[in-house]
Amino acid sequence: MLTQGWGSYPKINAQIHSPQNNDEIIKILKSENFITRGMGKSYGDSSLANNILSTLKFNQILSFDKKNGILICQSGVTLSKILDLILKDNWFLPVTPGTSYVTIGGCLASDVHGKNHHIEGAISEFIDSFTILLGNGEILECSRKNNNDLFFATCGGMGLTGIILTLQIKLKKITSGFIKNENIKNRSIGELISQIEVNKNKPYSVAWIDTNRGTIDNFKSILYLGEHNYNNFNSFKKKRREFSINNNFPSFLLNNYSMKIFNQLFYLKQKQNHKNVISLKEYFYPLDVLSNWNNLYGKRGFIQYQFVIPKENIINNLKKIFDIFSKNYEYSFLTTLKSMGNQNKNHLSFPKEGYTVAQDFKFNNNLPKLIKYVDSMIADFGGRIYLTKDALLSEKIFKKTYQKWYEFENIRSKYFAVGKFQSLQSKRIGLQ
Repeated sequence: MLTQGWGSYPKINAQIHSPQNNDEIIKILKSENFITRGMGKSYGDSSLANNILSTLKFNQILSFDKKNGILICQSGVTLSKILDLILKDNWFLPVTPGTSYVTIGGCLASDVHGKNHHIEGAISEFIDSFTILLGNGEILECSRKNNNDLFFATCGGMGLTGIILTLQIKLKKITSGFIKNENIKNRSIGELISQIEVNKNKPYSVAWIDTNRGTIDNFKSILYLGEHNYNNFNSFKKKRREFSINNNFPSFLLNNYSMKIFNQLFYLKQKQNHKNVISLKEYFYPLDVLSNWNNLYGKRGFIQYQFVIPKENIINNLKKIFDIFSKNYEYSFLTTLKSMGNQNKNHLSFPKEGYTVAQDFKFNNNLPKLIKYVDSMIADFGGRIYLTKDALLSEKIFKKTYQKWYEFENIRSKYFAVGKFQSLQSKRIGLQ
């Protein structure tokens, strides 16, 4: 069947296998090369291949220690399902991406980060152990003490080391279903960066930027700061009304002019230094109320381009990147910026100390060439591209920016993964 990532680019005719137990996986393993796939929320081609193994039937929560906040579950369990269980006992995910409609196994494979990476790090910091099915049919338990080379390769390894079966997660204790949110409006990137650094001790931080009007010296932005509100918990039980975009929007509706109008109105609507209290779901998962929002970009889809670059010379380097897109008339519908903390030990984990920017570009024929050019700039700045969002990265730039790739390949070879677990992306970036 025709299959695609969340960005709807690229597309591939794939055979999707949906095993219900380990024996069925092993049977498929003997005859096929494949990549695993959960909810399909990776944007590009990291979960695309001729043969795809779906983990969605591996969706059971195996145990929950309410006293100590230890959860054991299968890899196909969604964050939404986990939250429905743990929030009742005042526990929360220590790290979460911007949607709850992803699997926990996919989060580990991407080593996802959230609005708190500058303090808490990535999700792998809270994974005590996991079990994994190797290319030879063997099942191993991995932790920082047992089979730790495979542990560090699998966390952020994009599903290329084996099939994650179960995970043990350490949760975060909270006493409220609310977040104290503060909005800080800024009139330039320099002002925004200064505000982020001043508020670097805040638990959660993310910025929205209007990159479609003026230059970097007057890019308007809003910094959203958050911390858990130690107050009434019960209102989290309230259900949000959700909507769905079931069909692709006409492509012409999303253009530079409509983007400028939307961004201007969005900025003007926000109050300066506004403080309020909002639900966890509203703060962490604002787009979950609009399912299939990717259809807004039309049939050809979009590229979410996310990179991280070091803090050194950050304003000038961001100016160079934004100027390239602007001069080529490529406008981002949504641009966000976050601060990143220290790099971890995982071989292909994306985060490193600096700032990460994510931009949404409606796909067109000129975009791939331009992005590949910007990729080389990112590499020269000492940064890298987020593999979970990537659809275009070259082998040369990948190996320049992910310096542990060779060690990663050696570990894959040791554990029978080479030639067995492959995606369109892994082939493109030169992994066997």
